[in-house]
Amino acid sequence: MRKLTATLMASAMAFGLGTGAFAQTMGVTDDEIVIGSVNDLSGIFAAVGVPAVNGANMRIDELNEAGGVHGRKIRFIVEDNGYQIPRAMQGYNKLVNKDGVFAMLLSLGTPMNIAGFKLLDPKGIPNVSPLSAASQMLMEPIDNKFAGFSTYTQQVVSGITFLVKDKGIKTVCSMSIPSDFGKAISNGTKAVAEGMGLTFGDETTHKPDELDFVGSLQKLAASNCELITLAVGVRQGITIVGTAKKMGLTGLTFMNTSAGFLEPVAGVPGGVTDGLYAAAGFPDLYSRAGDEAPGKFIAGYQAKYGEPASMFAMLGYSGADTLIRALEAAGPDLTQEGFIAAMEGLKYDDPLTGMSIDMADHQGSDVVVISVVEGGVWKEVGRQ
Repeated sequence: MRKLTATLMASAMAFGLGTGAFAQTMGVTDDEIVIGSVNDLSGIFAAVGVPAVNGANMRIDELNEAGGVHGRKIRFIVEDNGYQIPRAMQGYNKLVNKDGVFAMLLSLGTPMNIAGFKLLDPKGIPNVSPLSAASQMLMEPIDNKFAGFSTYTQQVVSGITFLVKDKGIKTVCSMSIPSDFGKAISNGTKAVAEGMGLTFGDETTHKPDELDFVGSLQKLAASNCELITLAVGVRQGITIVGTAKKMGLTGLTFMNTSAGFLEPVAGVPGGVTDGLYAAAGFPDLYSRAGDEAPGKFIAGYQAKYGEPASMFAMLGYSGADTLIRALEAAGPDLTQEGFIAAMEGLKYDDPLTGMSIDMADHQGSDVVVISVVEGGVWKEVGRQ
């Protein structure tokens, strides 16, 4: 019997199945946790993805330098999707099937996340704080999905409601790229118009690399549009607002969601984007620079990367901090089930974003912050 047992153990070792290895969690060793991200480092949302990854790395470096979590350091592997689904799927395949990630963090893009779920969901891999506010980030099965802030639908509803009261808007329209992201904004705009008894004037769709919007703006102006919701690339949004001003279409008000709520959008020289609104799931960073946590982050980011911090750098740092809090709460015997339970139990005030986070329903916050560009900076004008 002893000889048989020894033979079986030797066979197990030959296949890399030593004692305890049967229960080993993917992406977790005695001294390391592998976390992945499929992000946009070179496409139309690189202005979002690059600082977000930097912010996450900043928080992870702090953790690793302090010894890690329960003796394990985080290895953060980021794949560039260029905001293209084929490249995104290559990244997901590598991270899941080669790198064996324990969880995903801050993956960017609505259509890219949705496509990635086909690989993540069968293995139960947690998807934490994706850089998309689409409601599909909490699609079934929801167990392994955790969104950070309010959805695009919530943002559109709150933003339009605010502007209807503030400006007496009666006709709304939309400009979007033809993707799940664009559809979320345009369909949300139509739904709000119907629900509030407003007129939905018209909509235009645009290729991700399109930069000539004269014809589209003429069409929307002819449809008596007063408020236009935007679901386009960062550069495209700036170009649209600037083009409308050059055309003398002063009666048009434009509104972004969190996808266009960036400091470079507000800071375009010459006041090009002054008057642009954004309804987002988080407040501006620099308006709170005098507070301890934002001030410390701004200084630390500048020192580490030699460039100013941004709101999406803030979200990257905050998203990584959320993941780390759950890893700490899950304890040293780390499993998917234990991590998911720890995520669901997170409830805290985030000093960096200024938001109260409660992950019980897998959505950290449903607050919508409404801001407008004034003098090259974002100014908060409402919160719902």
